[in-house]
Amino acid sequence: MNVCTCTTLSRSRTYRLFAVAAGIVLLTAPAWSQQHYKIDPAASEVQFTVGASDGAVKGTFHVSSGEFTLEPATGAMTGTVTVDAASGESGNKSRDKKMTNAQMKAQTYPAVTFAPSKFTGEVKDGGNSTGQVEGSFTLIGQAHSITVPMNMHMEGGHFTATGNFVVPYVSWGMKDPSWFVMKVDKEVNIQLKLAGTVTK
Repeated sequence: MNVCTCTTLSRSRTYRLFAVAAGIVLLTAPAWSQQHYKIDPAASEVQFTVGASDGAVKGTFHVSSGEFTLEPATGAMTGTVTVDAASGESGNKSRDKKMTNAQMKAQTYPAVTFAPSKFTGEVKDGGNSTGQVEGSFTLIGQAHSITVPMNMHMEGGHFTATGNFVVPYVSWGMKDPSWFVMKVDKEVNIQLKLAGTVTK
């Protein structure tokens, strides 16, 4: 056998090895490149707590819609979670009216939104996962970059994600609700719960 023939056979074996390796990768790699999350507003909620001189004020806002995608390989995210700015309830109708009109300016800015852009961590197909979500939080028309630590539970195509973060709402342009002897903290603690379905 001459040198040319040996070289040709060697190349042929190399190509076959590459083909076999590529086939193994394709068979063992996930069949999806994105995870798509659709939020169920009825199972989702925003809770808030803000300190005040006469005791902490607690309440909720309604999540009106939301969906986003995640690229597991890179952590890149796109999408939007939307909260109804006029849905705030704290158990006091007079206070809630002032919050809706004076603080949230809901007639001008009817929605509060969060647009995720990056996930850092691991999302497991089942059970619990943790990570951080970076994105843009828009309040009374102004966008702010935030990072939210998240805990996620996945089971049977359904997910529940929870996260806590602090919003310095006064420095972000909202009216200070303090008056006379009544003092209110300038930051509000947000507890976010999102639930829905995930497809791949």
